[in-house]
Amino acid sequence: MRLRLLILSSLCISILAPRHAFAQGSPDWTEPFPPFRIAGNLYYVGSKGLANYLITTPQGNILINSDLEANVPLVEASIEKLGFKFKDTKILLISHAHWDHDASSATIKEKTGAKYMVMDADVSVVESGGKTDFQYGSSPANLYKPAKVDRVLHDGDEVRLGGMVLVAHLTPGHTRGCTTWTMRVTDGANTYNVVIIGSPNVNPGYKLVNNPAYPQIAEDYERMWRVLKSLPCDIFLGAHGGYFDLEEKYPRLKAGAVNPFIDPDGYKKYVDEKEREFRSELAKQKLAIK
Repeated sequence: MRLRLLILSSLCISILAPRHAFAQGSPDWTEPFPPFRIAGNLYYVGSKGLANYLITTPQGNILINSDLEANVPLVEASIEKLGFKFKDTKILLISHAHWDHDASSATIKEKTGAKYMVMDADVSVVESGGKTDFQYGSSPANLYKPAKVDRVLHDGDEVRLGGMVLVAHLTPGHTRGCTTWTMRVTDGANTYNVVIIGSPNVNPGYKLVNNPAYPQIAEDYERMWRVLKSLPCDIFLGAHGGYFDLEEKYPRLKAGAVNPFIDPDGYKKYVDEKEREFRSELAKQKLAIK
């Protein structure tokens, strides 16, 4: 009887884990990481696990991702350590409307007065504080302070400030409005195509087949693969440091090696790997309903 109870208990834990694993997050999400210049006027100002990017211009700065409330002091300190002012943030963007990337948007808006710009399909999620998210909307641990969007973006829209042009590419699936950002950055005599991937992940618990909350989710992932494969990429970045091997590349950059973030092959390999994972999960789910 005791063994039976232990088995039942283990089964319950395994069933519940996928939903709450996202809410709990990872310890490295709030672990400080040295801020640094990636190339030109593009800087990394995030934690070890959650990526934030600062693009500086003569008319003020652009910040990509707000992350957790606990990360605001970390991001602010990183910006100031690089010699810039947090209050000079004029535009706030996000990769997608999940709490680990947008929970402190309202706070950053209040502190800096930045204009918040979000892809149309994610607007209701950020303005509801996560309540309209197709997967996590009913989970209190994944909710956050709502933030008013100042400009609704659409696929292909440009965000301009001080001579910089960022293009918003709709790469849906992970969220309906998941956004991959591209820009061109000049570093010395060279100009590079930068790609910051929103997220290609299929999270635990995502239903890719017969999903009443997001009927076109599989088709949206297919669109994402087409878009990501079409983008010219020299500098490969993403919403989490793990996407582009931040911890492995940063020491090489500090050692004076050729900029390891210039990694077009790594970008292609990463996208291909994530597409294979998606297709494997999709096939598994299709087989399960037969």
